[in-house]
Amino acid sequence: MKKTLFGAMTMFTTLLFVFGSQVTVFAAATAPVVKPIPTGFYALLTVLPIVVILILLFKKVNMLVAGLIGGVMAMVIGGITLGQANTIFLAAIPAMLSITVPIINSAIATAVFKSGGYASALALVRRGIKGRVEYFAAFIVILMAAATYMSGIGGGSAMVLAPLAFAAVGAIPELIAAMCLAAAVSFTTSPASLETGVISKLTGLPVADYVATMRPYWLVFVVIAVIIGFVGAKRRKALFQSEETEEIKNKSTKELWLNTVPALFLLFAVLVGPYINKALGMPILGPLMYMFITVGLIALCTKFSLKESADALIDGSTYILTRLFQVGIFLAFINIIGETGAFSAIVSVAKSAPEVMMVPVAVLAGFAIGVPAGAYVGTILTLVLPVAITLGLPLQAIGFIAMGVGLGSQMSFVNITMQAQSSGFQIPILQVVKGNSKYILASLVLLLAISFFA
Repeated sequence: MKKTLFGAMTMFTTLLFVFGSQVTVFAAATAPVVKPIPTGFYALLTVLPIVVILILLFKKVNMLVAGLIGGVMAMVIGGITLGQANTIFLAAIPAMLSITVPIINSAIATAVFKSGGYASALALVRRGIKGRVEYFAAFIVILMAAATYMSGIGGGSAMVLAPLAFAAVGAIPELIAAMCLAAAVSFTTSPASLETGVISKLTGLPVADYVATMRPYWLVFVVIAVIIGFVGAKRRKALFQSEETEEIKNKSTKELWLNTVPALFLLFAVLVGPYINKALGMPILGPLMYMFITVGLIALCTKFSLKESADALIDGSTYILTRLFQVGIFLAFINIIGETGAFSAIVSVAKSAPEVMMVPVAVLAGFAIGVPAGAYVGTILTLVLPVAITLGLPLQAIGFIAMGVGLGSQMSFVNITMQAQSSGFQIPILQVVKGNSKYILASLVLLLAISFFA
């Protein structure tokens, strides 16, 4: 923990030092009003609340207490009134609770889990791979990447897959890190994600152009994630965590396949649904339809009645709704800090960098912002990308910056994917952050190298 804390403090200390020589610059944005970027000593002060929040979080201080302290500091530094803070607070919570797809996927996945769908799938996989758990780990990472890329939402995919992975092999740090890495590079380059939509809107370029530009880099990092998951499971000599229950042992392969149908359909809807919807011009496999179809399949294919299936669906929403409420409160404090211009100030460091280092510095700044504020990456991009666009950076560089923010979000205590991993693998989120750090930071180094040479 000390090394991680020292690394975080060193990163921000370096950024703060650079602020001392800043000149006044202005951000380009699609909004009609353009706010000036903090400069000089004031820029240093605006970032101070972020540093304090990070330190408190790594010291295991409650998320909301840390956010409150940082938020109050930002109010004092930025002269933000209580009325303004109240408005920000009331807007942040509904914004988080409006992220409906992860809520729906979480509820459905829990219903499938409770009905025994994942247990049956686990039994089928166990019988098929003859104990080679590393292949199962690689398979989970591929599914995570594919589901996130096609749906555009990492948190919803993690809600579906994390419980299955935990039931199979337990909380293997490398597998969790691999899933998070796959999610980060997928939702920041997905044709269906909010992040891609934000990039298209800010740059004025078609989504298809951005997706095509970034697809090779997405594939590179997905392959790396698969290798991390495979090697981690193999090196730890992972075994399946639980023996088959008597009920499972007594079921034939045909019965197991029948019980697994709801889980397979849910995965199909998340993976292929967006393409089918686009082809037909209607959400035939949108959240509304696949929610009811999955609940119906649970009632038809498992021991659950229709009432039990519906009850499991409602109960399954409890965890993520609670976490989204918590994250919404914390995000309010982060947004208060954003009002001081802190995030724009961090990104503007790239402006003072030598031209050859401009893109790597912008990527690093995006990563630095993603760590404390990674609850909603799309929102962060609306804060940081206008500055990058004013630098005249090409679409490829904009994509690298988005990836950098995505990687930072996978070390964030408030990111939905991280919350889903904590829940699915039944470990504290601090453990997820610490387990991810080595692999996410290594991926960041690779991304910086790619952004420098490309």
